[in-house]
Amino acid sequence: MEPLSGPNIRSSFINSTKGDATRLTLPAALDSVSWGDIDFLGWIDPKLLGRSYLVVRQQVRLLGIAMRFKAGGPRKAQMCSICLTTHANGGVSLMAAAKAGESGRRGNTVGTYICSDLACSLYARKKKTPALGRQFKEDFDVESRTATLRDNIDAFVGRVLS
Repeated sequence: MEPLSGPNIRSSFINSTKGDATRLTLPAALDSVSWGDIDFLGWIDPKLLGRSYLVVRQQVRLLGIAMRFKAGGPRKAQMCSICLTTHANGGVSLMAAAKAGESGRRGNTVGTYICSDLACSLYARKKKTPALGRQFKEDFDVESRTATLRDNIDAFVGRVLS
């Protein structure tokens, strides 16, 4: 992923008002992000409990999605739908996003089970390992795992847009 700036991130949100995008807390250390190791930028808002965000590049544009989740997650093993990593003890959360446009303004949402720390790209590249879980299909190479991750994140973004 190419490096992003605060203004780029704030202007990318497709399911938030401009005011909400202006008020969200950006990641603390954008300058220290290892951009070559991530397929999307994801972070938890430290000031708003249960709020998280992800920004992904699709073709020539950035798309930001604001999500809500219940902090703590379930206390059983679950698999992330994005990177296919299994986590134990709350390592996966159901994150819900308002749909973009009129549908979202009417209250429609979509959700996905995703790593609670939003570090899917690092799990897919084996740069981070789950505490007690494991990665699905560990015999796949990094290119296959990252291609699957990108397909899954694009599918989620597509559901937010539809």
